Amino acid sequence: MNMNMDPFDEMSWGTLGTIRPFFNFNAERDAQDIQAALEQKGTVSMSNDAVTLVKILTNCDNAQRQIIAQTFKNMKGKELITGLKEAVSGELADLLSALVMTPLQFEAYRLMQAMEGIGTDEEGLLEILCTRSPQQLSKISAIYKEDYKKDLEEDLKGETSGHFAKLLVALLKKKVIVGEVQTDTEVLSEAINKAKADPGPWITVLTSRDSDHLNQVFDNLESEKHEAVVEAIEKAFSGDLKLGLRTLVHCIRKPHLYLAQRLDTKKTAIVQGVMVSHSEEDLLCVRVAYLKQTGTTLYTALQRQFKGVHLQALLSICRSED
Repeated sequence: MNMNMDPFDEMSWGTLGTIRPFFNFNAERDAQDIQAALEQKGTVSMSNDAVTLVKILTNCDNAQRQIIAQTFKNMKGKELITGLKEAVSGELADLLSALVMTPLQFEAYRLMQAMEGIGTDEEGLLEILCTRSPQQLSKISAIYKEDYKKDLEEDLKGETSGHFAKLLVALLKKKVIVGEVQTDTEVLSEAINKAKADPGPWITVLTSRDSDHLNQVFDNLESEKHEAVVEAIEKAFSGDLKLGLRTLVHCIRKPHLYLAQRLDTKKTAIVQGVMVSHSEEDLLCVRVAYLKQTGTTLYTALQRQFKGVHLQALLSICRSED
């Protein structure tokens, strides 16, 4: 992905997202309707009140949701996410809570979740660290520290080890600098052709150049070695480092295809994570890649996997067939 873009800073009708600003937006009306839905007796998750929540929160963009959340807090004296979690349960509650978080908060939350509990979700960490710009990651780190009172870099080091930990930290702190295509090609070629491949230059180059530059380097390497870069990585490296470098190359080569393949895992947390994270940025592109990859539209695939109000919420984020 283009490391210079910062879609969090400006989301509008000109984006490739599926969720856009609602023209007839009225925060006070929406907050009152949400309050009424949450105050109904019994479970909200399977009722018409849940449909009301979904309709409001998926038909406006995140900036408008923040205004609704603040209006709700002024009315009720508590956070909207708290109210949602008290009234709604399960996967629907997780999805609605994700929509109410700011994009930065949600990415920080996903990183925290990937490291929480027993075991670490390496692929979850890589998805965010490989697809976000230096500017975004800097802001995500700040939010992570503010929300969880912990240092993201230190947590990454604590949850991983060796060259994989070095790769994650380099991704977190990546700064794009200008390099020479031929020089970088030679450096990477020499590092991978050693009896024991040296990951150092691969970590340095792949986390400090823009995607256009790296694609030229990859083209050169593939012409030289007569095999795809990911295949060369498969042969030269092992374990989590191999996973990390392969994922990073995939994100540089075809970022929307990578995200489509994440969706195709059909794991609820991954599906919701990708869809919410990219709903105002480039989900239209991910939908196209999903159709090309699977032969099925994302809209149809969701209907085969989910049901009820939860399905309605996901379809509303997806928006339409391709």
